[in-house]
Amino acid sequence: MRVARAFRLSILAASAAFALGGCMQTAGPVAVAQPRSDLDYMAYGQPGAPPPVVVADTAGSGAISALRSSFAAAPAPMPVGYAMPMPVAARHDASYRLDAGDRLRVVVYGQEGLTNTYAIDAGGSITLPLIGAVPARGRTTAGLAADIAARLRNGYIREPSVAVEIEAYRPFFILGEVTAPGQYPYVPNMTVESAVAIAGGFSPRAKRDVVTITHSEGGAAMRAVVPLGTPLGPGDTVYVGERWF
Repeated sequence: MRVARAFRLSILAASAAFALGGCMQTAGPVAVAQPRSDLDYMAYGQPGAPPPVVVADTAGSGAISALRSSFAAAPAPMPVGYAMPMPVAARHDASYRLDAGDRLRVVVYGQEGLTNTYAIDAGGSITLPLIGAVPARGRTTAGLAADIAARLRNGYIREPSVAVEIEAYRPFFILGEVTAPGQYPYVPNMTVESAVAIAGGFSPRAKRDVVTITHSEGGAAMRAVVPLGTPLGPGDTVYVGERWF
């Protein structure tokens, strides 16, 4: 009897201790980790994880190479205020000698007040701001540009950069037995035959196999009887004679 009583007391003590321990334990707030979306992971990475390592695509394939190629092929963006360069007149024979009536385009880089179109006057000169009259007759465009630069360098611009090109040649003249004799603009690579065509063709009384050309150079006039295929120069005078039968 005494043993059974002791056994019951030990069971009651254990039950009381278990119940007391359960009563003393308190439940606290539990934080549940919400799964992050794929976009969040891509944008921010895994919490507590080290920063991602950037790997260069050295193999020459894949998306990185494709992006690199597309950027390399794309034209560079134009800066604000950038102006497309305007087309310039075609360059002509560098050995051509200037004379009165030629119209020139003189470009002084960075100097808008000096860059302009200038006509060679009857005295054989062009007149520019700051430096005044500059002789042009008998000179090439390169020689004239060098002279203009030298004059500007003499007290006006420290290191001028000058370019001269022919905007329009002096006209040619055609007289005699053509439909519309007179003065016409010269076009490079003209011949006597094309000059006659510009003047409306031969008159019924024209001598059609040869003409007379007067060419002036260096202040001297030269005259020659030439066939229709002869090249024509700026300022030349063509005379179409009358046939006698």
